[in-house]
Amino acid sequence: MRDTAARIRTGTQPGRPASDDDPRIRTSLSHLMSLEGQARSLSFLPRQPARSILNGAHASRLRGRGLNFEELRGYLPGDDVRSIDWKVTARTGEPHIRVMTEERDRPALIVVDQRMSMFFGSRLNMKSVTAAETAALAAFRILDQGDRVGGIVFGDVTIAEIRPQRSRAALRRFLSALADASSLLSADAPAVEPILLSQVLRATMRIAPKNQLVIVLSDFDGIDEEADRLISSLARHNDLVLGVVTDPMAHDIPQGLRMVVSDGELQVEIDTDDRTQHRALLDMVRGRLATVLGWQRRFGIPVLPLSAGEETLPQIRRLMGLAPS
Repeated sequence: MRDTAARIRTGTQPGRPASDDDPRIRTSLSHLMSLEGQARSLSFLPRQPARSILNGAHASRLRGRGLNFEELRGYLPGDDVRSIDWKVTARTGEPHIRVMTEERDRPALIVVDQRMSMFFGSRLNMKSVTAAETAALAAFRILDQGDRVGGIVFGDVTIAEIRPQRSRAALRRFLSALADASSLLSADAPAVEPILLSQVLRATMRIAPKNQLVIVLSDFDGIDEEADRLISSLARHNDLVLGVVTDPMAHDIPQGLRMVVSDGELQVEIDTDDRTQHRALLDMVRGRLATVLGWQRRFGIPVLPLSAGEETLPQIRRLMGLAPS
């Protein structure tokens, strides 16, 4: 059974208090705003620590800000010969160089999954909360670095788009959209056909056609052929980073576990002592992860493995090669 339709009952999550105010279950605007101070220890600039996953064997270096054309002028002694415009030089018979300046900022778009497939957690956070906290930390740090930041927040039926701006007001709108989407997640939410990832990636391409930093935080449920093509295109034209949010149970589904899942109308009991059911669950999760890791190999995309079973900031610092805080 695909977990996009599953409604996980509170009783199947041992040790988790059934409180709507618990920030591990649903996040809030005040909680996300409180992460600003923690974000200062992170960096999304091109120069990364040697052990950062953004600087790893499968990760192309972040390209940083682009260049703006300023002027075309005659060559002067001491100018960098690599700046010579050979076409103009050949046409005029005199050496000319192109003067470029670095863009003052680079847009960043943070795409965050808040569908029902993310409303699951067996140890610490719901996956949706880990994704939201990661998005908030990244947004605060990127804005603090002087870059524009915006985002796309999508649930099962809604998509909120905040175009990148160098503005705290825009950042607050992004975090408000995250909190609003989180508040809609509930075990009793009506069953709907969830938005496909490919639909969200089309919106991402429209807002970030090229030369932007794009961070996608999701469990990547519902991957299809179109999503594969769109990921390829985004990786060619932007600095793309994928944050794969999983729960510890997905990596080691225990035998002897009984849980009831429902699509809102029908219920079924899953018994992982049943070898067929246990294998089906493992194959579903591993197949999804294999697809994302395939993108990493094929397109050189940095992949951040994020666990809902750990505190968010320490694991991001570890992935970025930073010492424990």
